[in-house]
Amino acid sequence: MLNSKCLFLYTFLLLIVLQAKVFCFQHKVGDLNSWTIPTATNHDIYAKWSNKTTFKVGDSLLFLYPPSQDSVIQVTPQAYKSCKLKDPILYMNDGNSLFNITQPGNFYFTSGETGHCQKGQKLQISISGDGAVVYAPAESPGAMSETADAPSYHQNFGSIPTPSTSSPILRFSAFLGSLIVSAIWVLA
Repeated sequence: MLNSKCLFLYTFLLLIVLQAKVFCFQHKVGDLNSWTIPTATNHDIYAKWSNKTTFKVGDSLLFLYPPSQDSVIQVTPQAYKSCKLKDPILYMNDGNSLFNITQPGNFYFTSGETGHCQKGQKLQISISGDGAVVYAPAESPGAMSETADAPSYHQNFGSIPTPSTSSPILRFSAFLGSLIVSAIWVLA
């Protein structure tokens, strides 16, 4: 039978191991209850939100909306700028759409409903290629033409990559986990 010290150490080890893998964040788009057409008083809500939010590979975007009234599409920079809805990279319409950021790049989203993009229901985010966290660029025609297209995705739910083993946090967590396992073996 395990005594209470060993049980405590096993539980502590499990919590450390679980914590070492949780580096991703799910962003509710716009911090709103719904992916919707912006109001006249807050027409640039999505640009403001993306500019104050940090994104990194492994994070995800959650778009919430009534599926009978809206959808979300991932588009090219040109389609984003012109609000062209034809031939999207990705189409999501379930009302609870999750987009996983699985690699660096620039990502452009609009509503899939006619007229919504022109009214400001669109979002742009950028993730740098060196693994650094970046802020989304402000909406400007020059900024879009200088950046590369985002990679295309053919499914709503991509796999979330795990951090590289060269990460200092992960190395420390692995060291701490090894130390705890060693202590458990010595005490048992």
